[in-house]
Amino acid sequence: MTTDPETTFRQTGWPGLRARLFHLYFVLRRPMTLGVRGLVHDTASNSVFLIRHTYVPGWQLPGGGVEVGETLAEALARELAEEGNITLTGPPVLKSMHFNRRSSNRDHVGFYLIEHFSQSAPKLPDHEIAEAGFFPLDRLPKDTTPATLRRIAEIFQGEPASPYW
Repeated sequence: MTTDPETTFRQTGWPGLRARLFHLYFVLRRPMTLGVRGLVHDTASNSVFLIRHTYVPGWQLPGGGVEVGETLAEALARELAEEGNITLTGPPVLKSMHFNRRSSNRDHVGFYLIEHFSQSAPKLPDHEIAEAGFFPLDRLPKDTTPATLRRIAEIFQGEPASPYW
């Protein structure tokens, strides 16, 4: 039987309750949201996977919010499956963290590079995704979002990573 190392150090009794109450206070007082985005790079065709949502304009990298109890990597894998029928076949590489001040004053995004993946089928439109597909780096859609273009430049053109999404 294995034990979870996190539960080994969990406080119990009054100290544990006090710690959980402080945590609850800070969550309510200073809620922070966390998201993930993935740059899925098909090295064979030198193309990247982009999506276009039904509810916001522009082509962008797949991703979304990290749910309660989920790691960033788990959220990334879930979002890639939902938005692109993409499965990770190797570990994604965390490239940078960004403050997404356009979303809120407490939103942060973990940005990953994915080069080891499979796609079970092309993503068909649904209630969330209007279009999705792979685009050669030299022929990105004209309405690719500025943030997406910045992330692509950081990976493929050696631009320094911006602290902002």
